[in-house]
Amino acid sequence: MRKLSHRLLAGGVLLVGAGAWGLLPGVAGLAQRVAAARPVHQHGVGIFSGSTDIGPAVKGATAYGAASETYQITGGGADLWGAADAFHFDWKMWDGDGALQADVAFPAGTHPPNEKAVLMFRQSLDPGSTYADVAIHADGHITLQWRAVQGGATDDIEADAHGSKTLRIERHGDVYGAFATGPDGKLTQFASAVIAMHDPLYVGVGVCAHDAQGVATVTFSHVSLTRADLANPPE
Repeated sequence: MRKLSHRLLAGGVLLVGAGAWGLLPGVAGLAQRVAAARPVHQHGVGIFSGSTDIGPAVKGATAYGAASETYQITGGGADLWGAADAFHFDWKMWDGDGALQADVAFPAGTHPPNEKAVLMFRQSLDPGSTYADVAIHADGHITLQWRAVQGGATDDIEADAHGSKTLRIERHGDVYGAFATGPDGKLTQFASAVIAMHDPLYVGVGVCAHDAQGVATVTFSHVSLTRADLANPPE
């Protein structure tokens, strides 16, 4: 079997994941069963340290455009919801307060309405981990989602904004705030939740296809992860 690795494409795009080289005949089904059994880790790109398929999902991958600093993430998974998640996650370890912000774009075409792209703080890479994320779905609706208890139910609060270009999630202690741009283009907090997660945790971006047998691809740009600009913590 060929070693899972990076592949440098034309235009300075770095592809990470099993799909970077492909799998030998007869191995693809085995690889997918392994992915369903445990997280499969790859080296990260850009600001992220790792790239992981979480839960039972078709193999995902990340293409990083170094010149434009964009992340084109392909992820599978039936859902990021309920008591356990299935999606592709690009992440780094994190301690303390912080803010993750990005512009998010779905490709043109028809998508399952609940296909989603997320900016997330997460306690672990276990499918049932506690987490908080700001999620935009393919039909345009935006939510703060969270799981407060390991293996517990997922809750959410929906934003009034629809189809926002820019999303942001902030951590301030155990309080997580979700932000989205409104019709005026201003980034505004629309919800917050209290979730007890200890340091270190994971922070990153992810994609869920909302299709156990398929994948979705979403582009994240202008991605920033900072400790600054937290003078006004989420309420």
